[in-house]
Amino acid sequence: MADWDELKEALADYTRSCNNNERLRKMQRDWSRVLHFVCSDSDVTFSMHVDRGEILSTPEGREGVPDIVVTTTSETFCDMFWGDLNPVQKYLRGEITVKGSQEDVMRLDAISYVIWPDS
Repeated sequence: MADWDELKEALADYTRSCNNNERLRKMQRDWSRVLHFVCSDSDVTFSMHVDRGEILSTPEGREGVPDIVVTTTSETFCDMFWGDLNPVQKYLRGEITVKGSQEDVMRLDAISYVIWPDS
């Protein structure tokens, strides 16, 4: 089980990777959302604030009203944010749940394919 410090490190790497990916930023330039992430194996939750495709912050806890809620284990979140696994496979097996509009779920799927094209 990953703790908040490990998750924070993985999130920082993911944020840099996403914000430095010009293709992804261009593709998501009209997408602004608040995401909440819930670790199913602990009481850790965190948020992600995205504005026009740029990840602005990833604070601990539930900040803001979520457009999307993603739930899985803390280890899966770390592996996903570090790029060690493509979350689409785990989502299809039901190991990751996503609550949000169909459009937002499809956006997350598209983001996954840009970030992890070979998975």
